[in-house]
Amino acid sequence: MADIILHQFYGSSASLRVRIALNLKGIAHGQVAWNLKKKEQKSEEYLKMNPQGFVPAIEREGKPILSQSLAIIEWLEETYPEPALLPKDIDERARVRAIAYAIACDTTPLLAGRIMRTLEVDLGADHDAQTKWFRMWVNDCFSALETQMNSNPATGKFCHGDTPTMGDLCIAAQVVSNERFGVDLAPYPTISRIFDNCMALQAFEKALPKNQPDAV
Repeated sequence: MADIILHQFYGSSASLRVRIALNLKGIAHGQVAWNLKKKEQKSEEYLKMNPQGFVPAIEREGKPILSQSLAIIEWLEETYPEPALLPKDIDERARVRAIAYAIACDTTPLLAGRIMRTLEVDLGADHDAQTKWFRMWVNDCFSALETQMNSNPATGKFCHGDTPTMGDLCIAAQVVSNERFGVDLAPYPTISRIFDNCMALQAFEKALPKNQPDAV
């Protein structure tokens, strides 16, 4: 058995963040897929392992399960420090974290599958209404990030400098998720450029949903 097992779903943006981190750091790992469309993450088997009932989760031999994508990425960063996904300077680290949190903590939770299903099933929102909801929150987040990154000289090929960071993992995962609802990136040239630079790297391309064994 591999030292690290990633429990994930191909279409989960949170799982995508962690897949990218593992690839960038070149960490050998196994994968176990849980189909969120079939609610396998709520099965007795999965909940026994991860009571939160979310993916991703990291299984390590003889150690407790790790959950929450950013916590996993920070653990990977501290355990496998090279190549670094966070800058060494404390202020620069805070900037990268702020970018990552703006997406992963403030925005993505509003767009999660369980939220979209609630809008549809419990509140009667049709596809047009769901699309409006999704685009509204992405545009709210991306408008602020675009302004912040475009005006900051620390922004380079990526959101901070010329090597990918935790912030770029979150940007890339959200842009990929946006494709479901046709979010227009034209108003966000900095984000669009960063995403293109990310996708030019094999670590990002290999992590895409379409390239996962459980993709359907």
